[in-house]
Amino acid sequence: MSYEFLQTLWFILIAVLWIGFFFLEGFDFGVGMLLPFVGKKDEERRAIINSIGATWDGNEVWLLTAGGATFAAFPHWYATMFSGFYLALFLLLIGLIIRGISFEYRSKDSNPAWRSRFDWMIATGSFLVPLLLGVAFANLAQGVPIGADMNYVSPNGIMTVIGLLNPYGLLGGLATVSVFLLHGANFLNLKLEQGELHDRVTMLSKKLWIISVVLYSVLGVYTYITGFYGRNIVDPGIVPIAAVAFLLATGYFINQKREGWAFIMVSLNIVFTQITFFLMMFPNVMISSLNPQWNLTIYNASSSQYTLTVMSVIALVFVPIVLAYQGWTYYMFRKRISTDKKTLVY
Repeated sequence: MSYEFLQTLWFILIAVLWIGFFFLEGFDFGVGMLLPFVGKKDEERRAIINSIGATWDGNEVWLLTAGGATFAAFPHWYATMFSGFYLALFLLLIGLIIRGISFEYRSKDSNPAWRSRFDWMIATGSFLVPLLLGVAFANLAQGVPIGADMNYVSPNGIMTVIGLLNPYGLLGGLATVSVFLLHGANFLNLKLEQGELHDRVTMLSKKLWIISVVLYSVLGVYTYITGFYGRNIVDPGIVPIAAVAFLLATGYFINQKREGWAFIMVSLNIVFTQITFFLMMFPNVMISSLNPQWNLTIYNASSSQYTLTVMSVIALVFVPIVLAYQGWTYYMFRKRISTDKKTLVY
């Protein structure tokens, strides 16, 4: 395999890892954010947690693998992004930690105040991560200050985070949060048995759909008028249009109470949105807002041909195994969940 082919292949594989993470962890984060708002009683909140209890930690493996693959395949991309976004990524890690701790410690005490505290920690962590990821991806799309030496040249620390919280970055973060909320509500509709909690989630999903359409549409228009679509060498074609169409179709299926199709539509919106992003970037991995000649590309940021070859062989062996195991997990825990305390796992 040629060096250029391997570089392109690993760009595609990293894109697939991010797509998998956003799709799978998207409804996890959405469920976590909804937890203290739709669950009125402890039994209801426990049922909501149980809907993702067997899979949430496995879904985070996609993020870890995406980070590890970036480090191995494109070390300059990894170094520049993690140094420039250091504090933002640190906050993201804090969000993941408090979320994971809360899942594990919530049921250690039956005190309502104890459980409520951890419920809000789950919601906070589940909100913080997609917000920061949306901000990060939006900034990658519009470009960040990278110098000729591939170093991030913006001020360090809190000033870097403030710089990332520009209007386009915030819009990207809020749009991501809104779509994940809708994704989580649709997932709960699939996982919960019919009843008061299910009806409450269905009503909320209709409102979340409107918010998602508004924020997502504004983000799309902003992206188009600023010319971010025009810098790539690959034409996204109908991919971004399809992403919008899938989100619009979600509202129809929610109103028709066709829960499976509503979930599929949001899932396709997330997948096609990520495909649009990586098509916009290729062959760049980070765009310099200072000088286009200082962009990081798959060619100047990659590892050696030997490294990419070895990684390809390893991926060919282990990726199918991981996919098969995760698919089996979802199959085993496919049944709907009741709010009956006798059936709940604490």
